[in-house]
Amino acid sequence: MALKANQNWWKTLFDEIYLLTDARSVCDESITRREINIILDLIPIKPEHRILDLCGGHGRHSIELCSRGFSDCTLVDYSKPLIDCAKEQIAERCLSIHTIRSDARFTGLSEETFDHVLILGNSLGYTQIAEADRLILSEAFRVLRSGGWVLVDVTDGTAVKETFTPRSWHEIGEDIVVCRYRELSETGVVAREVVLDKKKGLIRDQTYVLRLYDARNLSELIHSAGFEKIRVHTDFVPHESKDDYGFMNRRIITTAQKP
Repeated sequence: MALKANQNWWKTLFDEIYLLTDARSVCDESITRREINIILDLIPIKPEHRILDLCGGHGRHSIELCSRGFSDCTLVDYSKPLIDCAKEQIAERCLSIHTIRSDARFTGLSEETFDHVLILGNSLGYTQIAEADRLILSEAFRVLRSGGWVLVDVTDGTAVKETFTPRSWHEIGEDIVVCRYRELSETGVVAREVVLDKKKGLIRDQTYVLRLYDARNLSELIHSAGFEKIRVHTDFVPHESKDDYGFMNRRIITTAQKP
């Protein structure tokens, strides 16, 4: 039987359990530092620039940027658990980062207020409708100043198809087991994630979808939102080992400028 996901799965998946199951990628500070190093190499961010961390989750990139002196960061994410986690970390580190819980397609932010917009950590492709991703990129275009840059980081769809594995699992500590079953669809991947606690039993059983992009169709999508000077980098591998990290093993990083 083919896997099917609720179209609004993304509204509930990104919570405390997500931070546990994906900790190897999203809670590893060395990976976050590596990602920020790449960002600083690819777009001309200055300390005084205003940066929008769109779909920024629990704020790991904003926190790293702020700790390096790029202190004018705004974090936007739909997930209340992740925004709450970000607020706690920001307070603990005595940083000044503005946090907003909002849909990335309609942030409510003023036009032309940011010098750079970052869309990181594979935050596109949550529905099988490309229009949803175009709306996110159009919002990024709207809030950027003329000459500002957007940087988009997504999983490398070509690499996923070439190395596709339908089943994977890993353990977290002594008690947690994460099992994933995946199927390729016409536009991407459907995955069922089952999380078991050896003492408490089942703590998650949820199916989600991911629209896959390659260099060509991602460039076309970004161009359709109005951006120019599009450059695509397909050689970013954040992890040092070749274990199965979901869809975070190989990534496409794309930069583009608002005219």
